[in-house]
Amino acid sequence: MNPSIIARVLGIWLLMFSGSLLPPLITSLLYHDGETVHFSLLVLLSLISGLVVWLLSAKHKTQLRTRDGFIIVVVLWLITSVLGSLPFIFGPGLSIADALFESVSAFTTTGATVMTGLDSLPQSILIFRQEMQWLGGIGVVVSAIALLPMLGIGGMQMFKAETPGPMKDEKLTPRIAHTAQALWRLYLVMTVACALLYWVGGMNPFDAIAHSFSTVSTGGFSTHDASLGYFNSVFIETVASLFMLIGGINFGVHYLAWKKLSPAPYWQAIEVRVFLLFVLAVILLTTAVLYFEGAKPGILQSLRYASFTVASVVTSTGFGIDDFSVWPTLLPLLLILISFVGGCAGSTAGGMKVIRFVIMGKGAGLEIQRLVHPSMIKPLQLQGKVIDVRVADAVRGFFSVYVATFVLFMLFLMGQGLDQVTAFSAVATCMNNLGPGLGDVATNFQSVSDSAKWILSFAMLLGRLEIFTLLVVLSPSFWRR
Repeated sequence: MNPSIIARVLGIWLLMFSGSLLPPLITSLLYHDGETVHFSLLVLLSLISGLVVWLLSAKHKTQLRTRDGFIIVVVLWLITSVLGSLPFIFGPGLSIADALFESVSAFTTTGATVMTGLDSLPQSILIFRQEMQWLGGIGVVVSAIALLPMLGIGGMQMFKAETPGPMKDEKLTPRIAHTAQALWRLYLVMTVACALLYWVGGMNPFDAIAHSFSTVSTGGFSTHDASLGYFNSVFIETVASLFMLIGGINFGVHYLAWKKLSPAPYWQAIEVRVFLLFVLAVILLTTAVLYFEGAKPGILQSLRYASFTVASVVTSTGFGIDDFSVWPTLLPLLLILISFVGGCAGSTAGGMKVIRFVIMGKGAGLEIQRLVHPSMIKPLQLQGKVIDVRVADAVRGFFSVYVATFVLFMLFLMGQGLDQVTAFSAVATCMNNLGPGLGDVATNFQSVSDSAKWILSFAMLLGRLEIFTLLVVLSPSFWRR
């Protein structure tokens, strides 16, 4: 481990984080909402601490190793979450547990909240919540790699530790910094386009920008308690559904489509095909249940609510136009279960990622063939390419650890007095970075105890960093020489 290089990255990231606090600070000045002093102090704290840490480590030139990459990822996410909690303590006056829960939920793009009365909160606090999700969507570490080429160190170790998905060695461009910059440009263009369409749809500029942050990042925070249902607009819901699905698709595929000026890469990628067909199938099923159960008036209304809610849940965004927890028959549980699938690898969506289910499905099919033909020798393939045995093993290992961790968290919450439905959905929504749950956490997490909020905050970080990144740092073998 190289403490100097870790401190160097941390110092410059703190300097960058102070810059990200300028939008809420400017918003506070424009709206005179009383939060100017709080954000000014936070800017100074981040700026001074970052400058001190960077100056103390700037002279050290050492090579970044894989172990350092894991530590940097975890440290950046923890430090950013702690700093992000301060405005919630100083402004709305949340407790430490509530403020940290809100901050972690924002940066991990989970969208679970302990806050109510959003319509009356200071605008600077609202835009800060939205901006945190936007930064978390593309990834704190990818941001650092994209904007800090002056570090003079390899960034692939950090990129592999942070990027979601099983095949982390794939790069869009030859250099990792260029890869991250390409991701940022795509992300920014999508955000601007989304904001403009929201504005055209009737949102005021503040709401349009704020909701574009949490839509493209598939975060789900809103500036209104009623979420997007506040606007009651089919156009806005359509725009949101489109950009939520875009955010749930691998950004590498977006990059190829952009570079080739062709939609062909979307259908050529098996993960994207499976994702879109899966979404379509669940929308049709949900529409049918809503219509035939009489939950919504008419087939078009059923389709409207089904398509928006499925897009919101499967991409782990969590926007709402209706409370799906009270929908009929199998729908509440079905919607929670599809959040386990999530979006594509390399996207801003949460969940286990579609590609893992594709690999597991192909592996299961291959095992069935081997039972019929025991002497058959056939490798596991995906789109004509042989899947490395280590990737297949990693996928199986991920599922095993995910299930074991999920069960432990659920048992802990039940030990805190939560019923089975609430405990199951609370862990699912946090580990899958979804937001809304069922039972007592259908709308917010205010009723959950502080100890449960600490555990759920940890669950959100585990889900965003795909379990292994965080668990490997906590393992004793990681710290042995």
